[in-house]
Amino acid sequence: MSTTIDVGSAVLSETALYRRNVGIALFDPQGRVLIGHRYRDDGPEIVLPGLDWQMPQGGIDADEEPRVAVKRELWEETGVSHADFLGETDWLSYDFPPYHGPKHRLGHFRGQRQKWFALRFTGSDAEIDPLATRNGQPPEFDAWRWERLDRVADLVVPFRREVYLAVARSFARFTDRV
Repeated sequence: MSTTIDVGSAVLSETALYRRNVGIALFDPQGRVLIGHRYRDDGPEIVLPGLDWQMPQGGIDADEEPRVAVKRELWEETGVSHADFLGETDWLSYDFPPYHGPKHRLGHFRGQRQKWFALRFTGSDAEIDPLATRNGQPPEFDAWRWERLDRVADLVVPFRREVYLAVARSFARFTDRV
C-alpha cells in the first residue's frame, strides 16, 4: 500500500517525495575519485564546516534516462566530458535534515533517490573546471581534488554518509590502478 502525504495543493506518494538523482564516482588512473568542495548551502542540502566535500550529483530531468543524466550532470558540475562507464548501483536513498528556511525548489522533497555510476576519467586534469556556469546552472563547487573512495564518507554531511558507504562498497573494485 502506498503512503500519501498532503503538501498543500498536491498529494504525493511516499516515493514521489524523493527527488530522482544521479551520483558520480569519477575514477582517475590511480583509482581515486573526484570530489568537489561545496561552498554554499542549497536549501535542505546543508553544508557543515569540515564536512563540505562530495562527489558530483544532480537531478534527473523529466523523461531523462539516468545514463544520460549522469553525463550531463558530470559536465555541468565539473566540465568533464571524457569518461567511460564502469558500473552502476541499485537505487539508494537519503533523507534531508529538517528544513525550515525560505521556500526552495527542493523544499517539498523528503530526500533524494539516487542511482550511482562509476566512470573512468579519460581526459586530463586541465579539463576539470567546477567554477564555470553550464546550462544555466551556477557552480556548486569552488574547488576539487582526487581522493581515495574509502575516505570520502568521512568528508560528507552526515545525512549522506550511509549512501557514500554503500557506494564505496559497491565500487571498491574500481579503485585499483589501471
